[in-house]
Amino acid sequence: MIKLKPKMTTEELAACLDVTKQTINRWIREQGWRTEKIPGVKGGRARLIHIDHSVRDFLTNAPALRTLSIPLQAHEPAMEYGTAETESPLGQIYHILQNMTLAEQQQLAIFLAREGIRGFVDRLGIGEG
Repeated sequence: MIKLKPKMTTEELAACLDVTKQTINRWIREQGWRTEKIPGVKGGRARLIHIDHSVRDFLTNAPALRTLSIPLQAHEPAMEYGTAETESPLGQIYHILQNMTLAEQQQLAIFLAREGIRGFVDRLGIGEG
């Protein structure tokens, strides 16, 4: 079973999937995957790919990977505690919402429309009483 880390270089992902780096770079462009620069590495192609739901969904259904005999298992995205973005509860909620699938986002929208914010807060056990 192949485990995908939350962030991978094009070389790591290519080696993991037994495809070329050029194929990975083409998929990044075509699919609009989220990437970030690698600090201290020169060149525009030195990037980390965020292995989120859209990447995992694409890899699961990619024709080039149908012959892959080893199933893919995505590593669950880890919460980064203590960083400037996630040290507040609002930052943590924002990070979680970014990593939700479209189906999960739709379910949350339906829940909020049905229960409202008060019902949401009560379900979390943090209501005023």
